[in-house]
Amino acid sequence: MTPEKVESLPFFSHLLYENNPPNPKRMMDFIEDPISEVVRTQEEMIRKLRELLMEKEEEIMRLKSLVDKYKSVLVPYNRCSGNGRRKVRAQGISAEPHSLKNIQELIQTTFPEYPKSVRSKELIKKAILENDFMKNLEIVQIREITDCMYPVIYPKDSLIIKEGDVGSIVFVLEEGKVEVTKGGRLLCHLGIGKVFGELAILYNCTRTATVKALTDCTLWAIERQCFQTIMMRTALMRQAEYTDFLKSVPTFRKLNEETLIKIADVLEETTYNQGDYIIRQGARGDTFFIISKGEVRVTMKLPDSDEEKFIRKLHRGDFFGEKALQGEDVRTANIIANDRDGVTCLVIDRESFNQLISNIDEIKTKRYDEAPARKRINEQFSNIKLTDLRVVSTLGVGGFGRVELVQIANDPSRSFALKVMRKAQIVETRQQQHIMSEKRIMEETNCDFIVKLYKTFKDRKFLYMLMEACLGGELWTILRDRGIFDDMTTRFYTGCVVEAFDYLHERNIIYRDLKPENMLLDCKGYVKLVDFGFAKKLNNGHKTWTFCGTPEYVAPEVILNRGHDISADYWSLGVLMFELLTGTPPFTGPDPMRTYNVILKGIDAVDFPRCITRNAAALIKKLCRDNPTERLGYQKGGIKDIQKHKWFDGFNWEGLRNRTLTPPILPLVQNVLDTSNFDPYPPETEGPPRDDDTGWDVEF
Repeated sequence: MTPEKVESLPFFSHLLYENNPPNPKRMMDFIEDPISEVVRTQEEMIRKLRELLMEKEEEIMRLKSLVDKYKSVLVPYNRCSGNGRRKVRAQGISAEPHSLKNIQELIQTTFPEYPKSVRSKELIKKAILENDFMKNLEIVQIREITDCMYPVIYPKDSLIIKEGDVGSIVFVLEEGKVEVTKGGRLLCHLGIGKVFGELAILYNCTRTATVKALTDCTLWAIERQCFQTIMMRTALMRQAEYTDFLKSVPTFRKLNEETLIKIADVLEETTYNQGDYIIRQGARGDTFFIISKGEVRVTMKLPDSDEEKFIRKLHRGDFFGEKALQGEDVRTANIIANDRDGVTCLVIDRESFNQLISNIDEIKTKRYDEAPARKRINEQFSNIKLTDLRVVSTLGVGGFGRVELVQIANDPSRSFALKVMRKAQIVETRQQQHIMSEKRIMEETNCDFIVKLYKTFKDRKFLYMLMEACLGGELWTILRDRGIFDDMTTRFYTGCVVEAFDYLHERNIIYRDLKPENMLLDCKGYVKLVDFGFAKKLNNGHKTWTFCGTPEYVAPEVILNRGHDISADYWSLGVLMFELLTGTPPFTGPDPMRTYNVILKGIDAVDFPRCITRNAAALIKKLCRDNPTERLGYQKGGIKDIQKHKWFDGFNWEGLRNRTLTPPILPLVQNVLDTSNFDPYPPETEGPPRDDDTGWDVEF
């Protein structure tokens, strides 16, 4: 048998190439060859083949154990199937709400500063800048965090972090070595200058891995409360400073506080070295500047001369280039940086300015007289008692309890959804404010694209919300079963959300938990938003700071604790569009922290599959801008900018509002007790929760 014949046999070819290097001659040694001088017996050939097969079997077993090892680490976090589509419902997460302070109180809030050597400060700074999440912090924040970090020492073999424990501290390792394990399996080793535990400074969460000291370890640590106060104080102080600057400029003086804050948010810091020309006389420009640090010289070139005449100096708080915002873009003087430490200016260009500014006379707030409609609803259910409700089946299971399909005694013609929440669990997770906010917002809303709340009840163990039943099922279930939606279908459901957002945002309500799981279809196929646990009513021009939402849907400013407002809802709208069109969100990772790091890289780092049309991609990218003030829907035209986008060309908005537009999917609902559009849920097996009589829910 020739080497070529051996190599051509599929079985032997596989064995040959699995052994490195491939050598057909080697296999010939195992086979009887009449030409060979050494005649091997058939038994010897079989023995050699068995040895080779045993080696391969051992190799396969070793590889299988490696696969099992890494599968156990990754699968619990990964909600996507092999094709990238989500197969498990997304869970919302939330920090305890901040007890907001005014700026003066924040300035006066201090934390102890711990002395550190220059080496230690540099090590902490370097560790932060090398960490995928913390490197996004501002230098002034990093400096303050470094000052507030306190020393901790862990002896060899002690546990620094234990998997499953609730954590609130982030660490930087200065001396020693640690191992990171999950479920008893080794993930990695970490050495000097590494950050770990950073998810705990975002919100109250259980540790996802165990960190054990392999040697005596010296670390620097900071608590979540201290970290978030620093972040919040930095942002609020900067916003107040920038707003004060703007109030001194004639162009901005008559603008309301909300508009000034929006402009303050879009101002960009630009630094110039001594001698740099910030503006040159005669040049065309569209940029306005406010000096936030340093000094500049103003000079003017004399006619028919190369000489520059000194006019004056400008300092912190002074501004120049104001006329460029009105379109007069020929510069009439030179502005030159005149500080050896450099000059920092706050800059805004004409396009950004015009996107944000409307004439004050044009700023109108819609007023709705909804009291009569809500009063009629409330009166209709005023006499209903909890004992009048009969549970039919379970529609869903959530973080605090279950949602049951119920009927009112002696009224078989209709059904309702009853949300049942465990009071003790709400207290344990410090979500009392969110629950009370949910109740207040939902009992005031009266919108065809939002599930209606009819009445609330409570006892010693539970809170109850009697709501409109939407028996068409969750949009998430339909998406899961179909895989993806086409443009027309996605446009309809996105339009429903836009109408809900229009209603909420006109009332300064931020939703904060958009995802297919929170979109229910009614019997006609129209979508309604449900679950307002993270919704909040904001004061005009103000932001909120609580970290909450679903990891794949949260906006960058939420992750970075910079304060957020209704603009965060427009970010999540872009994420929703992407998921409906592809079956998976654009930002995903094997665990929440890595998901947040992907989000911070931005939408431009995401590969858009071919199933997303050019116009759809353009809208998604305009909704998912890193800068909140640049997002479509948040600018001068408001939410109408979204409705007028090319992707919505030809869409019948009037038909959607009047509910005359035929939905793309018509759910089959046979009667008021038909739950076939929902996944089945097993009966409650957990025992009754403990009583809670603390009285926090007195107004529920």
